[in-house]
Amino acid sequence: MKLVADLHLHSHYSRATSRELTLEHLWKWAQLKGVQVVATGDVAHPGWLAEVQDKLDPAEEGLFRLKRELESGVADDVPVSCRGTVRFLIGGEISNIYKKHGRTRKVHNIVFSPSFDATAKLQTELEKIGNIRSDGRPILGLDSRDLLEIVLATDGRCRLIPAHIWTPWFSILGSRSGFDSVEECFADLTPHIFAVETGLSSDPSMNWRVSWLDRYTLISSSDAHSPPKLAREATVFDTDLSYDALFGALAAGDRDGYRGTIEFFPEEGKYHLDGHRKCGVCWEPATTVAHAGRCTACGKPVTVGVYHRMEELADRPSGARPDCAGPYASLIPLPEALSEMLGSGPNSKRVQEEYRRLLTRLGPELTILQDLPLEEIAAAGDALLAEGIRRMRAGEVRTRSGYDGEYGVISLFDGEADRASVFQLGMFAAETPRPPAAPPAEPRSPGTRDVLLDEPPAAPAAPKPRPPVRWVDGLNAAQREAVTHVDGPLAVVAGPGTGKTRTLTARIACLVESQGVPPASVLALTFTNKAAEEMRERLGGLLGAGRLLGITVGTFH
Repeated sequence: MKLVADLHLHSHYSRATSRELTLEHLWKWAQLKGVQVVATGDVAHPGWLAEVQDKLDPAEEGLFRLKRELESGVADDVPVSCRGTVRFLIGGEISNIYKKHGRTRKVHNIVFSPSFDATAKLQTELEKIGNIRSDGRPILGLDSRDLLEIVLATDGRCRLIPAHIWTPWFSILGSRSGFDSVEECFADLTPHIFAVETGLSSDPSMNWRVSWLDRYTLISSSDAHSPPKLAREATVFDTDLSYDALFGALAAGDRDGYRGTIEFFPEEGKYHLDGHRKCGVCWEPATTVAHAGRCTACGKPVTVGVYHRMEELADRPSGARPDCAGPYASLIPLPEALSEMLGSGPNSKRVQEEYRRLLTRLGPELTILQDLPLEEIAAAGDALLAEGIRRMRAGEVRTRSGYDGEYGVISLFDGEADRASVFQLGMFAAETPRPPAAPPAEPRSPGTRDVLLDEPPAAPAAPKPRPPVRWVDGLNAAQREAVTHVDGPLAVVAGPGTGKTRTLTARIACLVESQGVPPASVLALTFTNKAAEEMRERLGGLLGAGRLLGITVGTFH
């Protein structure tokens, strides 16, 4: 069965995390996102283990489910369209800071356990080394190789996967603390490493440039510090629902069981490029090299990002794809896409209400972003949302890369004019039914005629009445065309200061005076009250107050 798994996140016991990182909220958000397997996070914290034991029941081998009485307390927060199976897997991050080969190493690793007993035993061993109670992600003065040895000795089914391997500060290959290979880090125990987590600032295509990474299965996880961030990256499986089946697929690199990853666009990751955030300096690798790695504003070293570090270790050209490569999809979280389209923050009431409405109608977020036909999305939302998702799926996005701890920005549209043009075109996107072959039986209004736009007319069309000169005088050719067009829908795509209001008011006047369109059948919509009032004033000057009264002029709000 297809499973989406998020194998790296935190609990409310970790510093700088949401208080809502509880099992109940994770259960709820897993369904809203479309995730079936969720790591518990904070595997080393005794308080969290006690909470996990209190709230979870054993399910499939090595997996757990939320107690039914706790499910009922949050079930109403999950739309029927999103409800599904959620299982928990014990796993969380440990920070290793130690000296090796003359350098201080700071490496984060994700550790997994198949049972409560094995987890308690692991915590007992780790507490002999350092404080595991003050932070959900403990900082231990322990070599990563020695941590792996403890993990393997605790239970033969315990596993360790290096976390976000390219992050500058806390990873195997990071520019500030890392090694140049997995072997340097784990030495004689390297054969027990079968997978690596690529992190938010890289994607599989970047990792494929380093040939020796071919021997490891690439996974992605959210590293979520709050429940809504769940599954911003995730790993996809097609296996039985069990602990051993999931890790067996990763260890074997089994293309039938391991089905690839769900990714950020790597430019959105906060360490993609080099830079110095305090000075607003963001550089490509070549610029960093040209300035000897020093910020031109303050002279301090810039943080060398993931892209640069990968360039240093790459032995394949950009675009190379090894035979072992798995599939992946780069997505923009739905609240971020809605935020851009609605012009409001991702956590704003407006965006969250629309997010909830879409999930209620269409199903989980990942289904909307990846699988749902665009026609269904357009029917539930609008053409703007469908076009945005189409562009995301095709990789037609605009990027501003993250650097030195600053998240990047991925945009689906090129500003307000682009969004407006898609919106206007979407107003006419629905297919118009063909008129019947024979005239309908019911009475027809005088002058009504049927026209098939894709078939030749039975007779030459009558010439268009010419609008009064005062309406088109001073308009350019494109504006005149918009004013005089009467044969079907028309979308006017224009930026600020291009005469949109003048063109639209002249067009309305032309329709009423020259085409005989009843004023009461005209609806003029704009974005602000000020613009609507300006349109009314201009129409009054063109048509007179009497005819203006029949025209509806308003805003979208």
